[in-house]
Amino acid sequence: MHEVKRRRPLRRTLLLAGLFLIVLVFALSAGASAVTIDRLIPVLTGNGTFKEAFILLEVRLPRLAVLVLAGVALAVSGSILQTVTRNDLADPGIIGIHSGAGFAITVFYLFAGGGIPYYAYVLPAVGFAGAIVTAALIYLFSTEKGRGLRPMRLLLVGIGFASALSGGMMLLISGAERQEAAFVAEWLAGSVWGADWPFVLALLPWVVLLVPFVLCRANTLNILALSEPSAIGLGLRLSRFRIVFIAIAVALAAAAVSVTGYIAFIGLMAPHIARGIAGPRHQHYLPAAMLIGAGLLVTADTIGHLLPAFSIPAGIIAALIGAPYFLYLMRKSG
Repeated sequence: MHEVKRRRPLRRTLLLAGLFLIVLVFALSAGASAVTIDRLIPVLTGNGTFKEAFILLEVRLPRLAVLVLAGVALAVSGSILQTVTRNDLADPGIIGIHSGAGFAITVFYLFAGGGIPYYAYVLPAVGFAGAIVTAALIYLFSTEKGRGLRPMRLLLVGIGFASALSGGMMLLISGAERQEAAFVAEWLAGSVWGADWPFVLALLPWVVLLVPFVLCRANTLNILALSEPSAIGLGLRLSRFRIVFIAIAVALAAAAVSVTGYIAFIGLMAPHIARGIAGPRHQHYLPAAMLIGAGLLVTADTIGHLLPAFSIPAGIIAALIGAPYFLYLMRKSG
C-alpha cells in the first residue's frame, strides 16, 4: 500500500506530461495559417514546403518555446514564494515583482534608444534589477521586528507596490512617442511580444540554470514550509535560504515577464493545482507545477489567437481564468 501511494504522484505527473504534449501539438498546428497535425513531422524533419517551414520554424516554434520556458519559470517562482512566505496567495504578479521588472524595462526602453529587440539578451537582467529592488522593499515593509514576515501584510504591500509601479509606467509613457507607448501597453497586456529565437535564447539560461538548482533543493523547501521553530530545530539557516530562494523566484519571474509581458496568476494557480495532484512534497509537485504552468500559458495564448473576431493577449486570458481562482482562494483562506 505504501509503495502504491509513493508511485501515485509519479503516475499523475506522467499523465500531466501526456496532456501537456497534446496541448503543444495542438498549439503548433492551430492558427490562421494552418499546418495540420499530419504535416508537423515532415516539416520538422525538413520535408515541408517553404511556407510550412517558415510558419512552423520561424513563427510558431519560437513563440511556443518562449511560452513553455516562461510558464515553467512563473510556476516555479510562484511555488517558491508560496513556500518561503507561507502565503498560499503569493504570486509574483500579485505581490508586485512583475511591476518592478516592468518599470525597469520601461525606463530602459525609453532611454536606451534603438528599439527594444536589439536588447533581447539584456532585458532579463534589466527586469531582474527592477524586480529585486521591488522585492527587497516589499519584504522590508512586510516584516515586523520580533514577528518576522507577515503573510497578509506581504500581499497587501505587494498589491500597493504593483499599483504604484504600474501607475509610474503609465506616467513615464504619457509624453512618449506612439511606438514607445504602444510597447508598454503591449507589455502590460501580456502580449508575448518577444516571440523570436533571440528571446528564446535570452530566457533559456535563466530557466536551465535556476530550475535544476531548485529541484535539487526540494528538501530544503520542504523544511522551509514548516514553522520557523521546526525549521531552525532541523538545523536550517533560515534567513540565508529564505533570501536565496526569494532571489531565485524574483529572477525567474523577471526573466519570464521581460519577454512575455505582464502575465499574472500562472504562478498562483500552477502550484495549487499541482499540490492537489501530486501532494505537498516539493520533489513531487514542482515537476507537476512546471507542466501545469507551461500548459496554462500555452493554452491561454492559443485561445487568444483562435478567437474568430480578434486576438486577445495571453496575459488577459490568464487573468480571466486566474482572477476567479484568486477570489476563490481568498474566500477559502479567509
